[in-house]
Amino acid sequence: MSAILGKKLGMTQIFREDGEVVPVTVIEAGPCPVTAIRKPDRDGYSAIQLAFDQVKESRLSKAELGHLKKSDAEPMRLLVEFRDATIDGGEEGDDGEVSLGQQVTVKNFEAGQKVKVAGITIGKGFQGTVKRHNFGRGPVSHGSHNVRAPGSIGASAYPARVFKGMRLPGQMGNRRATQKGLEIADIDAERNLLLIKGSVPGSRNSIVEIRTDG
Repeated sequence: MSAILGKKLGMTQIFREDGEVVPVTVIEAGPCPVTAIRKPDRDGYSAIQLAFDQVKESRLSKAELGHLKKSDAEPMRLLVEFRDATIDGGEEGDDGEVSLGQQVTVKNFEAGQKVKVAGITIGKGFQGTVKRHNFGRGPVSHGSHNVRAPGSIGASAYPARVFKGMRLPGQMGNRRATQKGLEIADIDAERNLLLIKGSVPGSRNSIVEIRTDG
């Protein structure tokens, strides 16, 4: 499984040679240095830690700077571990072995490859059951006071409480989601851009995680 971190820039469309119009999400992905390698015999699991989003040194603590210095990485805001990740198709001379400080770029991916993208969905605030869970509404004529109210939720003297997990009003969005089965439409290696067909979770300029799917 290849993996990389990126920033969602927005959506646009591209034209293929046969004239087909393809809506794509533009993601500025990498380069991401490898800042840690987890091994089963030492850590109990296998993973690769990648860093992304360069910042000033003053934005990080001494502990964070010391950790990044071990891999000669620039000050980075974000550290994410990808379990069972590999680095394939990268720079010339790669033999499949991952080394500390190695740069992961969009060259690890190919056009037409299936990927899954994880991010924090756009927050929509506190919403009722009609918008949040697609409930139907009540009658709107003859003095009805139950137009968009959720109605009875079933609890009475026993069990005298509301069960967890019921579909009720509450915060909508602003939670982690993973979109699977996406396709890479094109790659711009010079500008570190991935063009992914369709939409991906997250608002503009939000951080997303891209992994190969399957």
